[in-house]
Amino acid sequence: MINLMHKLFFWQAAKKYLPLFLALILLATACSPAPALPSEDSGLPAAQAAGLDPRDEQPDAVASAPDFTPRPNYQPAELVDYTAQMGDTLVALAAHFNTTVPEILAANSFIPTSATTMPPGMPMQVPIYYLPMWGSQYQILPDSLFVNGPAQSNFDTSAFAADYPGWLNNYRSFVSGANRTGPEIVDVVAQNYSLSPRLLLALLEYQSGALSQPADTADMTYPLGYQNRRYRGLFLQLAWAANQLNNNYYAWRRGTTVEFTFTNGRIERPDPWQNAGTVALQAFFVLLQDQDVYNYSISEAGFAAVYADLFGDPWAAVEPHIPGSLIQPEMLLPFERGKAWTYTGGPHTGWGNGEPYAAIDFAPPSVVGGCQESQEWATAIAPGVVTRSEEGLVELDLDGDGDPHTGWTMMYLHVGTEGRAALGAELNTGDRIGHPSCEGGSATGTHVHIARRYNGEWMLADGPLGFNLEGWVAHDGAAPYLGTLERFTTVVKACTCSNLESQITAGAAGEP
Repeated sequence: MINLMHKLFFWQAAKKYLPLFLALILLATACSPAPALPSEDSGLPAAQAAGLDPRDEQPDAVASAPDFTPRPNYQPAELVDYTAQMGDTLVALAAHFNTTVPEILAANSFIPTSATTMPPGMPMQVPIYYLPMWGSQYQILPDSLFVNGPAQSNFDTSAFAADYPGWLNNYRSFVSGANRTGPEIVDVVAQNYSLSPRLLLALLEYQSGALSQPADTADMTYPLGYQNRRYRGLFLQLAWAANQLNNNYYAWRRGTTVEFTFTNGRIERPDPWQNAGTVALQAFFVLLQDQDVYNYSISEAGFAAVYADLFGDPWAAVEPHIPGSLIQPEMLLPFERGKAWTYTGGPHTGWGNGEPYAAIDFAPPSVVGGCQESQEWATAIAPGVVTRSEEGLVELDLDGDGDPHTGWTMMYLHVGTEGRAALGAELNTGDRIGHPSCEGGSATGTHVHIARRYNGEWMLADGPLGFNLEGWVAHDGAAPYLGTLERFTTVVKACTCSNLESQITAGAAGEP
């Protein structure tokens, strides 16, 4: 029934808006899933970016940064035109436009109530309720080039950087168990946080000339401009930046409040028509720059110009990475049939700290509360091929093409070394992934942490496309790690206490 409704949704949208689509085409010809990073409690806030300030090369750049035309004071519930962007959901759009999902549905009768993601490029009308202090309308980077998705499949970071004379090539540091070059460190962060390596390279170039400037002219202690003594060096700077970028990208996806506060106390809200990648970059520059430099950085002449110089116009041929009405494939609980495990962690971060709330945790009840050896097995939630197998981590590529940038992937964290599925292994549903443990990142108890991605984008555990395991659907709680799994009328609450109310038994898919 759901599939039929979605087909009807697409067919009705196509009939209604086909002429406009053609016109647009012609015009367009409890755990921490990452190694523990330093606390920021005693950080030294930076007023502006270190390294290459855009004003250094263009003294009048800040003064000449383009202004934007403020949005009008719309009447309450006034209908405004909006073209759906990749990854849009009704919940997020309602938050961006300060309206409600029922009001959007009433204004767009062709959208079914069961819709998940909106078809990119679909025209719609949204009732808007004006809020003051909306920011720039200029879009810096499409979302498909923000995440580590299909557009990054064949990108070779080291080979690209080798064509430039900057300090990044000669940088060396011990990261993730090995001595690595600067480009290799970029790849580690891009892979773990699922961010585009091109994006990270462009930020390093914009902030410190990593590709163009020699070491003796660059600040390699704080190459991204975050002047905090606990975040010294390339890796920690990149990890901090990636975490900040993901926090605001997925906050915009979720529809939670995103506001920027400048050093002078001024507040700015993202323009309702903005895309998630641009909002994340705006929030990043707010953290580092005063308002004048910020206005330049988010303009066409700022970071966008550096990105375009390196990689070409990002808007020239945008390929949406999130289709309309995306549906999760069938997935089972990640442990053996007939076994009862404890739901120890509701929706929380997939990697890093904060957003995205893409992960949930399970633990064998006999070892909840401590890092004890377990003989229980975490299992494959669906068929796939193992594309990562390393300390504490297994990544399962569900489309089987061996490229984790494309299609659905599942990340398992805190997987023990002994018995861990090997790189390249082809697994069927229910095959063994490895034993739950405390390996990989920080953990206070033996468990397994699982999170979904689609085309490089972390998929939020709660929302229109909720994490669904045998019909058990995840829902957020009052705070990260709280929350529930619900199937029919049964509710299981996340808890490290391993009581009966937190346990769930793996069985046949769809069995109540």
